[in-house]
Amino acid sequence: MPDLSLILPMLALLLAIGAVAGVIAGLLGVGGGLILVPAFFYAFTALGYDSPQIMQICLATSLSTIIVTSVRSVLAHHAKGAVDWAILRGWAPGLMLGAVLGVLVASGLRSVVLQGIFGVLGVLAGGYLAFGRANWRLGVAMPGGALRAALSSGVGFLAVLMGIGGGLFGVPLMTVYGQAIHRAVATAAGFGLLIAVPSVIAFLLVDIAPEGRPPLTIGAVNLPAFAVIVAMTLLTTPLGVRLAHRLDPKPLRRVFALFAIVVAGNMLRKAAGF
Repeated sequence: MPDLSLILPMLALLLAIGAVAGVIAGLLGVGGGLILVPAFFYAFTALGYDSPQIMQICLATSLSTIIVTSVRSVLAHHAKGAVDWAILRGWAPGLMLGAVLGVLVASGLRSVVLQGIFGVLGVLAGGYLAFGRANWRLGVAMPGGALRAALSSGVGFLAVLMGIGGGLFGVPLMTVYGQAIHRAVATAAGFGLLIAVPSVIAFLLVDIAPEGRPPLTIGAVNLPAFAVIVAMTLLTTPLGVRLAHRLDPKPLRRVFALFAIVVAGNMLRKAAGF
């Protein structure tokens, strides 16, 4: 077992990170995964768990927390009448299928590859958050048929490879198809639940070598990290939802975009061995 002098600082760090992640999940609809995955990676490697499968544990544990965060966020947004349930019903099959496919792919990749994927996608997403325009349009209504199936599956697949809830891709998609930003943020919270539930079930069945996993890890999900983060996000996600309905999100999105680019860039640096 790791020394208590290492566990306590990491516990304090995860408590703080969980608080911030909850606010961001409710405020911007992008979930806390973009914060949690690098945080878990740092915490676990600092404790000496730096196996070729450590990123699978980071992704799975992040997604497990998103189940709770998304439920809390969806209920809070629904109380304000902002969730588009028709979009959620139509996109649910593709999101869930893409999530399971994401686990199948992620479970067979080495940590360094997953770090690289996280870094590339994180930089691209951060760039969109920073420079995307509210008037960009691909259509006036959400797509259906084969295009909806492809887009929803793609969102679920990429979200799992990053350990995020899907809002990072879902919010921009909905806005370019004519959805108001507050409605897109609220509905994207539901994407997180549809992605996280099937992917976490699948990650619980992934075989992680005992010598390379932190204590109390089932499959690829670390229970102590899950409990700490959930305890904080339950408290702070509603605060983010309230702020989302009161503040102009544009300046906050740009600050978060810069943060996302820095975090993702650092992950790319680690993947490259620098």
